[in-house]
Amino acid sequence: MQVFVLDHEMAIRAGAFVTMLVLMALAEILSPRRRGIDRRHRWPTNLAMVVFGTVLIRLLVPLMAVEAALWAQSSSFGLFNLLDWPVWLVMILSVLLLDLAVYAQHVAFHHVPALWQLHRMHHSDLSLDVTSGVRFHPLEFVLSMLIKVAVVAALGIPAVAVIVFEVILNVTSLFNHGNLRLPEGLDRFLRRFLVTPAFHFVHHSTRRSDHNRNYGFNLTWWDYLFGTYKARPDKGIEKMDVGLESWRTPEKLGAGALLIMPWRPDPPVKKVIVDESS
Repeated sequence: MQVFVLDHEMAIRAGAFVTMLVLMALAEILSPRRRGIDRRHRWPTNLAMVVFGTVLIRLLVPLMAVEAALWAQSSSFGLFNLLDWPVWLVMILSVLLLDLAVYAQHVAFHHVPALWQLHRMHHSDLSLDVTSGVRFHPLEFVLSMLIKVAVVAALGIPAVAVIVFEVILNVTSLFNHGNLRLPEGLDRFLRRFLVTPAFHFVHHSTRRSDHNRNYGFNLTWWDYLFGTYKARPDKGIEKMDVGLESWRTPEKLGAGALLIMPWRPDPPVKKVIVDESS
């Protein structure tokens, strides 16, 4: 299995990403949570961010998470490479611990001012749909990869587990950012373990009391365990304002503006009516 996954890594990643993007885009049309989403302007900008981030990672991070896992394995470095545990158990623990690391990183990006300056670009989206799941500053992509490399090496996580986790994380990020209305019963069941669109929607409220909650990208357990779970936004999903209070002008949130956003001060808070017509 390891040989197959490693030999077809890029095809697996690209196939999962494109498939989920298409499925979610169709699902959003058939069963939207909120209407009037501006796709024409937002989609090129949001998708450009993941392209910029991927290129920057390749240029600045010579050791990717998978390569770090292979190095740790060949060097007998890291916790799991020192333990004679069953492969299935190591795989499960690896995915769980990587997901916990992403949760902890997300919390840090909200509460450490310098990291928030970088992460707030993700929250500046004035609507929420599948492409919001890849709307991160390229430098955040790089920093996230560096953190992941450190975690993978320290724990000695197998390369296959890294690939499986990254594919799952990419797919669930597209899913939980989707403008998708799930039946209430299904949402209640899924959010016992999986971050659903309604679960994550709270996190993109303009209100600090909302967006400093529901940090999970994949599993909901960490929010329940560490007390960061919130069932619904203060104003309810239908009336909740998405984005940041200081950044409400769509014309100032183009690709170029987003790239320099970490170094720009917050504008004064203004009450601006946002036209989200498609």
